[in-house]
Order: sequence, then structure tokens, then C-alpha cells
Amino acid sequence: MKKLEEAAILEQLQDLAGWEFKENAIHTSLEFENFKEAFATMTRIAFEAELQQHHPDWTNVYNTLNISLSTHDANGVTAKDFKLAHTIEEIIGG
Repeated sequence: MKKLEEAAILEQLQDLAGWEFKENAIHTSLEFENFKEAFATMTRIAFEAELQQHHPDWTNVYNTLNISLSTHDANGVTAKDFKLAHTIEEIIGG
């Protein structure tokens, strides 16, 4: 998978509210009503990530989920990251 140029990344981010490009990855932070909701969403994302064979770097503290997407084999952001980001948005109803 080919690493995207920064201009292409920024253009594609226009379709993803709440996502930003920094440190060679695209990132978002999601806040939920409680830990249970955050963890349930993580589980749904995990199943989709496994289907796509592309896994996020993420952290969860109580009701907040921080997600970073980057294609490690390409050493940067690729179309795989945007595909998973759009899937995440569908899951959270964005």
C-alpha cells in the first residue's frame, strides 16, 4: 500500500469531522456516556478492524477513546487508514 502525500491526507480529512493529521497518522478522540459505552464501541471497531486486517493504535481511559491510524508497513497514512476511519465513523453514527 502506497503512503499518501500530506496534501492528499488533508484533502481526505475534509470528509472526516473530528479527525486530524499529526505525527505521521490520523487521529480522533471520542467521548462516550460511560466506560461501558466506550468499551462496547471499541469491541465493534475491533471486529471491523479484524475484517479489514488493519488495526488501530488506541487508548481508553474511562469514557474517552483515542484512536490513531497509520499503516506501519508504509510508514505513514494510506487508503487503508481512511477506509477504517470511515468505518469507525459509521459505527459511531458520524
